[in-house]
Amino acid sequence: MRSDIVKKGSTRAAHRSLFYAMGYSPEDLKKPLIGVVNAFNEIIPGHIHLRTIADAAKLGIAAAGGTPVEFPAIGICDGIAMGHEGMKYPLASRELIADSIEAVAMGHAFDGLVLIPNCDKIVPGMLMAAARINIPCVVVSGGPMMAGRYQGGDISVTQMFEAAGLYEAGKISAEELTEMEQSACPGCGSCAGLFTANTMNCLTEVLGMGLPGNGTIPAAYLGARKMLAKKAGQVILDLVEKDIKPCDIMTLEAFKNAIAVDMGIGGSSNTVLHLTAIAHEAGIQLPLELFDQISLKTPYITKLSPAGTHHLQDLNEAGGISAVMMELAKAGVIQTKALTVDGTIGARIEHAVIRRTDVIKPIDVPYRNRGGIAILKGNLALDGAVVKESAVAEDMLIFEGKARVFNSEDEAIEAIIGKKVHDGDVVVIRYEGPKGGPGMREMLNPTAVIAGMGLRVALLTDGRFSGATRGACIGHISPEAAEGGNIALIREGDIINIDIPARKLEVRLTDDELKQRRSSWTAPEPKVKSGYLARYMRMVTSANTGAVVK
Repeated sequence: MRSDIVKKGSTRAAHRSLFYAMGYSPEDLKKPLIGVVNAFNEIIPGHIHLRTIADAAKLGIAAAGGTPVEFPAIGICDGIAMGHEGMKYPLASRELIADSIEAVAMGHAFDGLVLIPNCDKIVPGMLMAAARINIPCVVVSGGPMMAGRYQGGDISVTQMFEAAGLYEAGKISAEELTEMEQSACPGCGSCAGLFTANTMNCLTEVLGMGLPGNGTIPAAYLGARKMLAKKAGQVILDLVEKDIKPCDIMTLEAFKNAIAVDMGIGGSSNTVLHLTAIAHEAGIQLPLELFDQISLKTPYITKLSPAGTHHLQDLNEAGGISAVMMELAKAGVIQTKALTVDGTIGARIEHAVIRRTDVIKPIDVPYRNRGGIAILKGNLALDGAVVKESAVAEDMLIFEGKARVFNSEDEAIEAIIGKKVHDGDVVVIRYEGPKGGPGMREMLNPTAVIAGMGLRVALLTDGRFSGATRGACIGHISPEAAEGGNIALIREGDIINIDIPARKLEVRLTDDELKQRRSSWTAPEPKVKSGYLARYMRMVTSANTGAVVK
C-alpha cells in the first residue's frame, strides 16, 4: 500500500505514535488510509450539510475495510460573493483548493481519496487535484437544492437576482421583494437550476469520477444522498485494490462525453473553463474548437432553469444523467466504453429509462438540433468567446448594436440601474478577465438586472457569467483587455455584430483602424498589487486555455 511509507518499519515508530495520539489503532494502520476531503463550511448553502455526507462516506470506507481520515477544503459561495470585490476570489480559489488537497494527500501518503464538494469552484478544484496527484479517487457531492415556491410556481436564486431589476424598474414592491427572497432558497444544496455547480456535479458523473445520481439526487433527499456517499466509500476501496486512478478514467474520450452531455443539457458556460482546466491537469488539451465541433452534432434535449422552468429535481425524476447519456448515445456522441469508478458508461446506461419526456426530449424532437454552448470568433475575440446559446432568445441570436463601454462591472451596474442603457445597446464590460479582474468576476448582477428591467440588449465581457445568467451574454472574450485584446480598443458607439448561429463576434472596424488604436493603447495599472490575487494575476493564463495557473 502507498500509505505503508508512513506506517511500516522501525523508522516509522514515531509516525505510528502520532497516529496513536489521535486514537487510530494498530489494526487501523494495517488497512488502506483513505482521505475524506470534506468541503463543509457555514457560508455556502450547498455545503452546510456536508458533515452528514462525510460521515456516511466514512461508514462506507470502514465497512469496506479501509481507515477513513477526514480533512477540510475551503470554499466560497459565488452567490454571496457576487456583485462586489469578493467575486475576484472564487475562480482563483479553484487553484487553492487543488493545491491544498495535493499538499495534504501527498504529505500524508494516502492510498485514496473520497472527495466531497458541492458548489461552483470546489467541484472542479477537487477534480483538478484528483488528476494532478493521480491516486484512486471518487467524488460524491452534496446534491442540488430544491426549487422554492412563490405564488404557486417554482422559484430559485435566478429569480432573486432578476428581482433586483424588477424592483428598480418599479415592477414589484419592497414587500414583494422581501417575500420572494424568503421563499427562493428553501434549504441546503447547490442552487436549484442548471448553474455551474449542478452542471459540474452532473459532468462528474459523465467523466466517470462520480456515481450515478451524483449530480441530480436532491440534497433534501438525505437518505438517498447518504446511501450514495456510503457506496462511494465502498467503491474507493475497490479502486485502491485494482489501482484504478483518475487519469485511467478521465481520458480524452471521457472529456468528449462530458462536453457532449454539457451541450445536450445546456450547461453553464463556466464548464468550458473548468473542463479545460481539469483536462490540463490530466495532460490533455481541450481546444475551444473541440467544444464547438461536439456542439454542432449534439442535440439539445433538456431545458432546465435558467433557460427553462424545470430544475434538477425534475431531471432526477426523469431518469437523471444516465438517461440523458442513453438518449445522446443514439446520436453517436457518447463513448460507451469509457471507464467509470464502478464500471463503464455503457453498463450505466444499459438499463436507463426516460421517465418524463417533458424533461428529457427524444433526440429526434430536441429543443434544438445543436448543443447549448457556442464558441464565437472574430476580430473582437481572436482566441474565442463563449455563450450559452440555449439561454438566448431566438430573436437575439443575431444582433447588432452600438457599444456602451465600461471598464468594470461596477461602472456597468451603475449605468444600468441609472437607466443610461437602452434597448438595442451592446454593453461591453472589460478589464474583468483572469488577469484584468483579477479573478474573472461573474457578471450575474448586470445580466440579472437587465433581464429584470426587460431591456433588449446584448452584453459582452472578458469576464464570465454565472450559470444562472440568461440572454445574449457573451463571455470569456480572449485575448482579454488587460493583455491588449481587441476588446480593449472598442470605443463608445462602435457597431458590434453578433451572429451566434454563424459563430461570429465582430466589431465593425478595419484592421487598419484597430492597428491605429492599438498604437495609442497602454495597459492600465493592476487593480491589485499585493496578496494572493496579485500572485494569481502574474501566473494565470487566458480564459481560452481554462484560466489555469502556470
